[in-house]
Formats: sequence, C-alpha cells, structure tokens
Amino acid sequence: MIPATLNITAVESVGEYALRLSFDDGTVQTVDFKSFLSLSRHPDIRAYLEPARFATYRIEYGELVWGDYDLCFPISDLYQNRLVPDGVLKKAA
Repeated sequence: MIPATLNITAVESVGEYALRLSFDDGTVQTVDFKSFLSLSRHPDIRAYLEPARFATYRIEYGELVWGDYDLCFPISDLYQNRLVPDGVLKKAA
C-alpha cells in the first residue's frame, strides 16, 4: 500500500537512464526511464534521451523533476516502478 503522503528524499544515478530513488518511508526503488523515453513520440520528452539532459534531474518539494517541470512523474508511479503500463511494453516488443 502506498502511504498517504510520500516524498523522494534522495536520488542517485545507477545506470544510463536508471535512478535509485529513496522515499521518506524508507523504500528504495531503482527506476529505469529508458523505455518511457524511447517509447514516447513527443520530441520534448525524447530530448531527455540525450544523456547530458537526462542528468539534469533534481528533487524539488519531494518530487523528481527535470527543467521547469518539463518532465515529472506521479510519485506513486515512481514508488511502484510503473512508468509504462505492462501492455504498452508488450506491444512495443
């Protein structure tokens, strides 16, 4: 079950597009953003496939963001490591 309030307290790069996120309830989740970025058709999102641009992430008010909230995700999706629904990944394969 996801806590009612949840914040990201730390983020660490652990791979090309993978980040280890620490949450304030003690949960740690490694999230790989490559599938999400690669499957997107939107050029502003695909721009984050550029490694230097992807590396500009930060924690702001307990959320993981890039740019001026150009790229951000629901915290519950990050907590559950579910950026792309399973059916979408199967279709793309």
